[in-house]
Amino acid sequence: MTSPHPVHGVEELCAAAAEVYERALREGRVHGADADGAPCLVDLGLLRPAVEDPGRLEPVAPVVALHRLLRRSGERIADERRREDRLAAAFEPLMRIDGRRTAPADTPMIAVLSGSQQINEAITEAMARASRELLTVQPHTHTGERRHTAEAVALERDQALLDRGCRIRTLYQHTVRHSPTVLSRYEQLEGDVEARSLDEVTDRLILVDRDIAFIPADRDGSLALEVRHPALVGYFGTTFDRLWRLATPMHPVAVQRPSLNGITPRQRAVAGLLVEGHTDAVIAERLGLNVRTARVHIAKLASVLGSESRAQLGYLIGRSGILDQEH
Repeated sequence: MTSPHPVHGVEELCAAAAEVYERALREGRVHGADADGAPCLVDLGLLRPAVEDPGRLEPVAPVVALHRLLRRSGERIADERRREDRLAAAFEPLMRIDGRRTAPADTPMIAVLSGSQQINEAITEAMARASRELLTVQPHTHTGERRHTAEAVALERDQALLDRGCRIRTLYQHTVRHSPTVLSRYEQLEGDVEARSLDEVTDRLILVDRDIAFIPADRDGSLALEVRHPALVGYFGTTFDRLWRLATPMHPVAVQRPSLNGITPRQRAVAGLLVEGHTDAVIAERLGLNVRTARVHIAKLASVLGSESRAQLGYLIGRSGILDQEH
């Protein structure tokens, strides 16, 4: 008696199935009997009956099969994330009740927040209890509709904090100094609010009353850490203060900073990363530029310094002393 074919996923294709599928791809089709030993090919949608000859099986193109399978996988992941959001929403009011009962010492020093809804609710709750200040670092990572939506959500929340007599301090990258969205935001807010900018900033940081900090826990912003550990929160506050003292104040009408010897401050920042050996892509990411703009600045540096190669440009930057000049 023939043993039953083992059940497996497409990512664990058995040897018999792989051999038949490869032959079908090379020859265009196979006899139905050839696939009797590998029924998983039909079950997984890799082979299908030929329209003009149902007794033969023709292969589904690998790119089509892969796209279909990835779409299914993406749908399962999306379902799991929606389930996580529903669980977080269901347990959040219960944790509030439990939080009133337990002692403050029971509050976790570091908590993982999953999903934009849970993250925003935690930040909103912390800001609602704030009595002194909000310190934030906002790297230029969101563009278009996503950034406009985030700014609109934060505007009302920030104004409520200012109305209670708190202050807001925000660090941006220089690339948003002329952003209409950012400038409009500070024209609308009323109270003790100030923004400054730097060539480079840290990852996103939200620091409330120097008691609670929120930092990203992944690349796409779907996970965040809520940090209450005094040592870590104190470290974040000190880092912010030092960057703040180095930053340039932003005003509704920003003034272009002057160049020295034909090299602008932005090009000086590019030069600093060039001599450290970074690629164009890394330089662009670090300074909040697109790669094309970063290359324009590199070409300008090469032109001013008379460089004919990348290696020579690094050498000439070091000799020129431009990295030693004061901004």
